Amino acid sequence: MKALLADYNIEELNKLFGDQPKFRAKQIFKWLHNGADFADMTDIPQNFREYLAQNYDASSLKIIKTLSSQKDNTQKFLYQLNDGNVIEGVVMEYKHGFTICVSTQVGCRMGCAFCASGIGGLVRNLSAGEILGQVIEINRYLGGTITDRKITNIVLMGSGEPLDNYQNVTKFLNLVSCHQGINISQRNISLSTCGICDNIIRLADDGFKITLTISLHSAIDKIRKTLMPIANKYTVSDIVNAAKYYFEKTGRRIIYEYAMISDKNMDNKSLEELVKITKGYSCHINLIMLNYVKEKGLKPCAYGQAKDFANKLKKHNVSVTIRRSMGSDIEGACGQLRNTVLKELR
Repeated sequence: MKALLADYNIEELNKLFGDQPKFRAKQIFKWLHNGADFADMTDIPQNFREYLAQNYDASSLKIIKTLSSQKDNTQKFLYQLNDGNVIEGVVMEYKHGFTICVSTQVGCRMGCAFCASGIGGLVRNLSAGEILGQVIEINRYLGGTITDRKITNIVLMGSGEPLDNYQNVTKFLNLVSCHQGINISQRNISLSTCGICDNIIRLADDGFKITLTISLHSAIDKIRKTLMPIANKYTVSDIVNAAKYYFEKTGRRIIYEYAMISDKNMDNKSLEELVKITKGYSCHINLIMLNYVKEKGLKPCAYGQAKDFANKLKKHNVSVTIRRSMGSDIEGACGQLRNTVLKELR
């Protein structure tokens, strides 16, 4: 396979093409972030464009399937990477613009009990340019450019555990927020993790200021271990300490995600422990109506139960919302579309 130029920042492009004028790297960088192929880079000499095309890839992926929700403006995309692997992503339209949900791995090795993206395990990590390629491709698909951007927000919440691919994910964050490129502010980027505490702390120490979203799903270690294997390594106390550290270092409010599972994590004890971990720092509980995944068998609660659970948290002065369900009619759970297509191909 050819090297992917979207993996490189401007400084690295300058080193790679040291025989070219210094401004060439910025030209290439801007074209790549506009989703252009080498042939379209009109301010670059023809012979150099031909050299680039022979030796490098400009794009990391292509859209091979699109599903549009009949209930809202959500679209789901299946992408094929240059090595033939497939990943998926979601685009949600809001009043302020479009939010894209990107994948960071092909598959996932976390094995969470409610998630479809881990069925089949981890295939490989995505490179920084492959994660970036999802943003660039959808921005172009929506008619956007780097000067008239359609994508306003990013959530790293698709297939994969972002902090299990730390080096590539953090390089992506620097690339996507670069002023000379697509330039999406880190304040408009959310990263969802199942709670790899060492890398939460590392993220803060490395100076990133994105919104940290932690998939908690229970504040009781015994229950969390039945839902998320990562809980065997990191306790709820470990997660809260890492979250507080991130908040103190960045000033960014912590978001806890809590999938409401019938007969599992909605009893009074679960509520009490959840209230306890919210004290002493700025955080918010995002209650999620569980996406049913037939391979997993966990049952979602009724909306009335969810509302009652939220109201009880509010009585304890907990900041809480029930997350709006979008795209539920287009295989809404992470990994569902990819798994369906892979079964069709077998």
